[in-house]
Amino acid sequence: MKAQRTRSQQKIIEVLQEIKKAISAQELYIELRSRKQNMGLATVYRSLEALKLQGEVQVRLLANGESVYSPTHSDRHHLTCVNCNNSIPIDQCPVHQLEKQLEDSHNFKVYYHTLEFFGLCDSCQLKEKSQPPSE
Repeated sequence: MKAQRTRSQQKIIEVLQEIKKAISAQELYIELRSRKQNMGLATVYRSLEALKLQGEVQVRLLANGESVYSPTHSDRHHLTCVNCNNSIPIDQCPVHQLEKQLEDSHNFKVYYHTLEFFGLCDSCQLKEKSQPPSE
């Protein structure tokens, strides 16, 4: 049984679905204010936490420590550069079978999963190679 959403939670879900990308709570707060939605930052954080616990919003932690949120509609997988924080979505998912096995063996309902690899993107690798070695 799905929990009833508050008005704040409903507005947040609508914005996240419209913008179609993961954003931080601060960015979400700014977006809501630009849409004339009078909601405090604390309410945004509380609503995101409640939506996360209900399995309706997923959260990713970026390499810089910032959390970004998006609606839970599919699993997300990324290659994230630890230098420029660019995050590249990937479509392949090697863990769907494992997810099903874990649900069955542990009687655990999985809402979503994330898979993230951290490293250096092409641009940052090129910049690193073009810099003279430091002494």
